[in-house]
Amino acid sequence: MIRSGARFGGTLVDIPHGMKLGWNGDAMSALESLMTEQGHPPVFASHLDRLACRDLIKTGSHSFFSASLLLPEELREAAYALYAFCRLSDDAVDVENGNGLAILRLKERLDGVYGGEPEPLPSDRCLADVVRRYAIPRYVFDLLLEGFEWDVSGRTYKTLDDVEAYGERVAGSVGAMMAALMGVRDPAMVERACDLGVAMQLTNIARDIGEDAQNGRLYLPLDWFVAAGLDAGDWLKDPQFLPQIGDMTSLLLSRAESLYRRADQAIARLPALVRPAIFAARLLYAEIGRVIHDQGYNSIHERANTSPARKAWLVGAAMQRAARPMPKAALTIQDGLNRPLVAAICLEPPPPRAANKRPGGVKDDLNWVLDLFSDLEVRDRTGRRSS
Repeated sequence: MIRSGARFGGTLVDIPHGMKLGWNGDAMSALESLMTEQGHPPVFASHLDRLACRDLIKTGSHSFFSASLLLPEELREAAYALYAFCRLSDDAVDVENGNGLAILRLKERLDGVYGGEPEPLPSDRCLADVVRRYAIPRYVFDLLLEGFEWDVSGRTYKTLDDVEAYGERVAGSVGAMMAALMGVRDPAMVERACDLGVAMQLTNIARDIGEDAQNGRLYLPLDWFVAAGLDAGDWLKDPQFLPQIGDMTSLLLSRAESLYRRADQAIARLPALVRPAIFAARLLYAEIGRVIHDQGYNSIHERANTSPARKAWLVGAAMQRAARPMPKAALTIQDGLNRPLVAAICLEPPPPRAANKRPGGVKDDLNWVLDLFSDLEVRDRTGRRSS
């Protein structure tokens, strides 16, 4: 007996009656075999590949992993694939220490991903599946790599607008990818997704001022140094906390907060299945700014971290916020399709697909969150740095 009309990502597959859909190894292997038999495009990634991507985010970013557990299962696995490729790409650029060879290598890997011949790496095989199923345009990855090229060249930024242009590449692009995963193609909504990514990048910059300076990198606007009566080059040679640096950090976080608030308007309009996770990511990341504030805006001598207990509270707050009624007023558009990243997503027709709704309700979500943060607390006690 055949039940027609079941979807795996963007692919319509005939599923035998009684077969359960999921991301566990046995079910996925059987489903992939069915797809091959029915002449659908190949599935590049195995169950073990997906587990490798999940483990990477679990150890690499506690905040994003925490938030991701509130996503529907299919979207969660897709988000892991995006994170894995972006994270490993960033690491590869850092390892090359500025000679640019890693950028060329990453472009070759993307050629394979978009050409249907991914390299034999879990991240690349998973990404090849995701970009096909969710119609993610190559442009967003090219923009991401351009941001990496700016890092490799040791680029500095004269104005805050220049800093945000960098953030658009290395983080706004990720916001655009997530919008594509969720089937969002409305220009105002995608614009807010990019804003959320830029806000997170500004928070990153504020948190890492000292660490970046030790590595010879400076992301604060040079104009701010001039206005403060400081020489940016001299400060970079001996990066110490100064009241002027604290003022710059405060300004950066204020701008991030305004972008977080803009993003809130769009998050509240997302489908109910994905709203809690995106609110959680937003609150967890913005919390880093609050910690920096409590440190007197000194991120030179101490790196801001959030305790597992506080993270658990914030995830609970995100779930409460997500449960509020959706706003009725229409979103305003600032740049819309004139913003290249927004246009790239909105002008790419989304594949027809249905979200993989995870069974269970709020009680199950809360149990997952409690179990997760018990695990994170153990990790913190072993001396691993919490992201």
